[in-house]
Amino acid sequence: MTETEGPMSGTGDHEDEEELRWLDEQEKAAWTGLISLVLLLPGKLESPLRQDHGLTLFEYLVLSHLSEAPGRRLRMGELAFLASGSLSRLSNVVKRCEQRGWIVRTPDPADGRYTLAELTDAGFALVERAAPTHLRSVRHTVLDALNATDRKALARIAEKLRIVPDDFG
Repeated sequence: MTETEGPMSGTGDHEDEEELRWLDEQEKAAWTGLISLVLLLPGKLESPLRQDHGLTLFEYLVLSHLSEAPGRRLRMGELAFLASGSLSRLSNVVKRCEQRGWIVRTPDPADGRYTLAELTDAGFALVERAAPTHLRSVRHTVLDALNATDRKALARIAEKLRIVPDDFG
């Protein structure tokens, strides 16, 4: 198929739209590589965390970001952004973490309209135990295969494609 031909190259419901541009070979390779990373990489990074610590990757990211924050606390909206999740997903995960004694939520004393998530000592201890597992997985699965130029390119591309959740305040 050429850039303008495709399985639906006939007359469609969107006649007023500009002509559909099908992916060329380079674009298709880039897209296929990206979607493979998006769909497969999280599972590869999550598997050791689940096996060794009973954590999902998202739970680990939430706890890890809190462990690095001043006072080990962040507003929920900021935490959702840092962990690359929506506020509703974060709320569900934080609720589970609260039940396990890893996080507490409190109103933000600077502005009561916001909620702070704070990492407890038990949560911090869990992050300290899980961090080496995660680091080994990240190095083995991603970073060790890349040279310095590749890592810079990946960081640059990730910044360009940064997606902000719809409910990020």
